Amino acid sequence: MDRRIATSRWRKLRRWLPFGVAGLGICVAAAAFELVPASGSLSVSAEEITSASAEDAPFQDYLPVRATVAPLRTVFVGAVEGGTVARVSVLDGASVKAGDMLATLSNPQLRLDVTSRGAAIAGQLGQVSAQRLSLQQNLTAQDNAIAEANYNLLKAERDLDIRRHLHEQGFESDASVKSFEDETRYYTVRVSTLRQARLRDKAVSERQAAEIDQTTTRLKSNLDEVESSLDALVLRAPVDGRLTDFLLQPGQSLKQGDQIGQIDSEGAYRLDADIDEFYLGRVAEGEHASADFGGTDVTLTVSRVKPQVSNGQFRSELVFVGQPPVGLRRGESVEIRITLGQTHPALVLPAGPWLEGSGGSFVFVLDASGHHAVRRAIVSGRRNPEQVEIISGLSAGERVVTSSYGRFQNFSHLLVN
Repeated sequence: MDRRIATSRWRKLRRWLPFGVAGLGICVAAAAFELVPASGSLSVSAEEITSASAEDAPFQDYLPVRATVAPLRTVFVGAVEGGTVARVSVLDGASVKAGDMLATLSNPQLRLDVTSRGAAIAGQLGQVSAQRLSLQQNLTAQDNAIAEANYNLLKAERDLDIRRHLHEQGFESDASVKSFEDETRYYTVRVSTLRQARLRDKAVSERQAAEIDQTTTRLKSNLDEVESSLDALVLRAPVDGRLTDFLLQPGQSLKQGDQIGQIDSEGAYRLDADIDEFYLGRVAEGEHASADFGGTDVTLTVSRVKPQVSNGQFRSELVFVGQPPVGLRRGESVEIRITLGQTHPALVLPAGPWLEGSGGSFVFVLDASGHHAVRRAIVSGRRNPEQVEIISGLSAGERVVTSSYGRFQNFSHLLVN
């Protein structure tokens, strides 16, 4: 008698086995797809990176720089004439007044030249004086001639008057009277001629006298300059202040024009700051700045911006608003903050190593899980040591990697594990 044979469990499992193998293969493939990094990806440890969120916050537009104390005014002292240092009267660092003797030079050849040139100029002055005397003597001679002619004319007029009276009385002939009339006429013409000549000669003499005066003035000025050459052997302070870089020693030789030191304004200072060329277009004359001197906040103003860039930096000069702090010393370093604009709301990121690596042109943005970051281009604006203004490319609340991008330059994805 036939009986029904029950199907075994193994046979049931074997029937579904192909479907199970296929499903397992699909799961393995999906897991493999998730685990294999995409092209341009880099796996990094969570301990290697730091992150921060972009947020809307007040942006403080300022620039911190290190400045150096410098004298507000500096006057360089040079040797007008060359020579050998005979005596040094002050020491480097001394406080001097205008006109104070600093050093004395010796130059025998200069003294000989001054004596020779002075004698030559004195001789020229003597010749000029002789010319002036000759002009004066000529005018005097003309005045004497006019005076004599006037006297003779007066005499002739008197004699003519007498002869005319005698002629009327019949004691003188017509011929005798005529001779006296001729003599009177002669002296009248002579006086007129002499006076006209005197006027012409006077005009010429005045012009010559003016030229002589100019020559005399010029020669005397030359003589003063020659004599002042000896005065130049005494080196004096041109202004009040602090004498620095003054290293003269007795016996030292100086050439004409050699710089021997400088005088810095005493109690009047400025600050010189070397600033990164990135800020060349933003730092301008009139910008305000501040510095902390021993707990006291001091206000400064940018007085000058030198546009020349050297080693990636340009120089700005700042002056104190009001009196500078007491105790400043030339060359002292000071931390200052230059205000570049007003505080205003902006989307900002914390400044950090990422900024140097990306130049502010891209960031790595983390997803919500924090395990995946994608490279994204951004446009950054103003920056200070604490904040960077983000103009476009990010939204408030998005989290970005803020640690160094040195290893990430050639990658577009980061897998954080």
